[in-house]
Amino acid sequence: MQPVTGAKIKYGIWGLILGAVIVMILGFAWGGWTTAGSAKAMSAEAVLASRSAICVAQFMTQPTYEEKLKEFEGLNRWGSKRVEFIEQGGWEKMPGQEDVAPVVARACVDGLELLAKK
Repeated sequence: MQPVTGAKIKYGIWGLILGAVIVMILGFAWGGWTTAGSAKAMSAEAVLASRSAICVAQFMTQPTYEEKLKEFEGLNRWGSKRVEFIEQGGWEKMPGQEDVAPVVARACVDGLELLAKK
C-alpha cells in the first residue's frame, strides 16, 4: 500500500465517522427523530389528553351539567376537593374500564376549569 493511499483511507474513515455524527445530531435536533423513552412519554401524554377529553365529555352529557359545573366552580381550587368531586361523579372512568388512574381525574379538573372560564 502506498503512503498516499493509506492517508486517503484514514481521512476517509474519519470523514465517514464525523459525517455520521453530524447526521445524528441534525436528525435528533431538527429531523424529528426520537428515542424510545421520549416516544413513550409522548404517547402517555397523548393518552392522558384523550382520557381527559372523554372525562369532560362525560361530564357535559349529564342532564344537569350546568348545575354541576357551578357546584364544581364553588369548590376550593387549591385543595383536592375538585378531584374528589370528579371521582365521586365517576366521570374519570373510561367506558369499559374498572381501574382509574388518579392523573386522569386531575387532568379532567384542568379541562373543566377551562370550560368554567368560558
